[in-house]
Amino acid sequence: MRKLFIAGASALFCGVALSATYAEDVKIGIVMGFTGPVESMIPAMADGAEFAMKEVNESGKFLDGATVVPVRADSTCVDSAAAVAATERLVTSDGVKAIVGGDCSGVTGAMLTNVAVPNGIVMISPSATSPGLTTAEDDGLFFRTAASGAREGQVMSDILMEDGVTSVAVTYTNNDYGKGLADAFKAAYEAAGGTITLSLPHEDGKASYAAEVGSLAAAGGQKLVLIGYIDQGGSDLLREALDLGAFDDFHFPSAMMASALEENFGTEVDGSTGEHPGTDSPGAAKYAELVGDAFDGTSSFSPESYDAAALIMLAMQAAGSPESADFKSHVMEVANAPGTKIYPGELGKALDILANGGDIDYVGASSVELIGPGESAGNFRQVVIKDGKMTTVRYR
Repeated sequence: MRKLFIAGASALFCGVALSATYAEDVKIGIVMGFTGPVESMIPAMADGAEFAMKEVNESGKFLDGATVVPVRADSTCVDSAAAVAATERLVTSDGVKAIVGGDCSGVTGAMLTNVAVPNGIVMISPSATSPGLTTAEDDGLFFRTAASGAREGQVMSDILMEDGVTSVAVTYTNNDYGKGLADAFKAAYEAAGGTITLSLPHEDGKASYAAEVGSLAAAGGQKLVLIGYIDQGGSDLLREALDLGAFDDFHFPSAMMASALEENFGTEVDGSTGEHPGTDSPGAAKYAELVGDAFDGTSSFSPESYDAAALIMLAMQAAGSPESADFKSHVMEVANAPGTKIYPGELGKALDILANGGDIDYVGASSVELIGPGESAGNFRQVVIKDGKMTTVRYR
């Protein structure tokens, strides 16, 4: 923001040439939890979105030479009032035309209802997974490159049952994300013949989780399914479960699958399982290659963030306009067949095709296929913790 302010001030002394350039800026917001319970995941997510914007800018082919300008804001992941205020500032003060975000489900729903819909702004979330968002009233403005928790719940059940785990205790962070995924998992697991000995919500930010761990241990189960946030309650509850000797085998869904799990627990959780969004497609490999060591392109939801930003810009190009009212109907068109398949590093090619009236099928870094109201069909990387590291078992 400071850089933009300085550049804008300089324009006062440089005449109309620079102001003409600024008339062509298209601002896109990135609203994610730069602070809060998933903050260790966010740098690679925001960097992924901005990587797509940089690629488009370097092509020089976006909307007759317009420049995309990213504008970041903090959703906090858990404070809906703060997320709404931050998003409102982006729309009313910064003039963003679309938003990559939110990240966590509760704040995403609040942003959608209180800001995006009233102002007619497209939002594409790379990581909000609550099944409740599938049926949210969105006026055709909300999409997500992340799969619904209904899909992840089924994947969790499949992994555990195939591993011969037929009874588990479950604890989940007490919010839209946690309850939505816990309910989806319960339905799938019990339908497959599994038994949940206890399903217990936990609040983030507590000084001790001894009571929760005691109840879960008393209920028993072959594993503890820990649906939580790696940078807050999930990590603290895991530490207490290990220190008390209550459990030594766990299953971790996406919001626990971050580098902090390896760094803080290492071999203590060897043998534990989990999953997070991922694919072994050519697009995923290409994304990782292009990113190199700039940031961790394999981190949870980083590929989905690249894809969310790419879809926004490609839909704008297809509409010939950066206005959400004009391009919202083009998001599904550029995301799905028919058309030329587009992978990371090919955004300039896609812009050319669209400018000439052609069709594209954006595959991207996460094998994008939008279904239903505009959410990812869902691909997951199945993981086992081995020698303290997240090791890929297979892709689903």
